[in-house]
Amino acid sequence: MATVLINALRLISIVFIMRALVSWVRVGHDSPFRPIVDGLYSVTEPVLAPMRRVLPPLGGLDLSVLLVIIGINYVIIPIIARTL
Repeated sequence: MATVLINALRLISIVFIMRALVSWVRVGHDSPFRPIVDGLYSVTEPVLAPMRRVLPPLGGLDLSVLLVIIGINYVIIPIIARTL
């Protein structure tokens, strides 16, 4: 059971990393990748929007993804320690 939870949290981390990488690339409205980008934004934005309200603006740098990934790792580490 712990392995499934750890793998799910790692997959969620990968989704947030993909969101951060996609934010660096401009994807046009007629691009075949547009549905993927829209899907990433619709899945991650409900988590990232509250984080942006908490974090102060840093000159255009969005650290909300980093905060979420750190939070996920703080959940994963005790689970791994408990299973050892």
